Amino acid sequence: MKNKRTWILVLLFFLSTINYLDRVVLSVSIKPISTEFGLSPVQLGYMFSSFLWLYVIFLVPMGMIVDRFGPRVVNATGIGLWSLATILTGFAGGFGSLVATRIAMGVGESTTYPAGNRVIREWMPASERGFAMSVFNSGAYFGPAVGAIVIGALVTTFGWRPAFYVCGLIGLVWLAVWLVWYRMPEKAGWLGTAEREFVLRERNADGATAVAGQALGVSGLLGKRAMWAIMLTQGCAVYTQYLFLTWLPGYLQSQKGISIMASASLMALPYLGAVVLGILAGRVSDRLLSGTMVSGGRRRLMVGVMLLIGSVILFVPVVNSVELILVLITIALTGVSSAISLNFALLNDLVEAPADIGTATGIQVVGGNAFGIMAPIVTGYVISATGNYDLAFVIAGCLLVLGVVSALVFTRGTLAATA
Repeated sequence: MKNKRTWILVLLFFLSTINYLDRVVLSVSIKPISTEFGLSPVQLGYMFSSFLWLYVIFLVPMGMIVDRFGPRVVNATGIGLWSLATILTGFAGGFGSLVATRIAMGVGESTTYPAGNRVIREWMPASERGFAMSVFNSGAYFGPAVGAIVIGALVTTFGWRPAFYVCGLIGLVWLAVWLVWYRMPEKAGWLGTAEREFVLRERNADGATAVAGQALGVSGLLGKRAMWAIMLTQGCAVYTQYLFLTWLPGYLQSQKGISIMASASLMALPYLGAVVLGILAGRVSDRLLSGTMVSGGRRRLMVGVMLLIGSVILFVPVVNSVELILVLITIALTGVSSAISLNFALLNDLVEAPADIGTATGIQVVGGNAFGIMAPIVTGYVISATGNYDLAFVIAGCLLVLGVVSALVFTRGTLAATA
């Protein structure tokens, strides 16, 4: 392989893949779980969201820990914890224990994006940042795509509990590979001298060496309007992401009368489409933006365009054809996945000090999941009150339009001590 840093992207891709594989296993298994424990739609909504309760609280502290101790140890600890929690979910005896293991899983998974974005800042040239972030984030869609099919087969053949055991063990395998191979570029013995020098020289948008003393910290970052705008944009996109992640299998099964295995296969199609098209959008973003445009925050234009594309979800309630609904969901997921990836890349463009990356990413993901935590709960109440999913899709589409305004109008300035 000519560019050995590509292996870092492979590791990050599978990290986010496993992260979301472990999230979606509950969604795919929800019919037998709800039948076994007699759970209502409202209870299911709270159970889906329970993963996010401590996840959101731990994001900023985890970002600060990443900035202090580096991503190698933090990522290892995080995936170890959430993989064990996933395995323990298979031993759950009711609603309470299901919620408890999901909460523990959320604590572990709160490490992923702060650590992953720090890895990208340290390993990837600024000119490759949009593509790198798209590859990393695309695992969030590849995981549900593959997981829907594999988990659907496991649940249908062996029951829902073994599905959690298998997913947890996959995470432990990744952990072993990470500990053996991952180092920072300055210390990676398998990286060639020329490539190491290129990475170290080109990883800042302006080509300059960042100064550690310029770090803003939590209070400094929250004092910037651009930080709040990035959080709002993230939230508008993540709401739709969690709507699909938690309720799409149930929508296909209950409202369209599709079996567990068939709904799992159908769910995979939009996610696979989003993976391919999302990575392509990241590559296009890098090609269109020069170094000056990157450091000036012009990537926000691509973020806005992708959110506008995602708003086609507004048309789902007026469509009856399952095939056309899947096309609309594929387009919406592509827009959402690309917007989230590019919004992360935009944050990296605007943050001047590398020592702020983990913390800033944690803050950004808090903004996203403040909305994401509401998506499964609001949807549960909508289904209970109306008997269908139509209003849930309308709410998500309106938020995506709000995200367009946030990205284009409010995301101005840089996240630097002198800005």
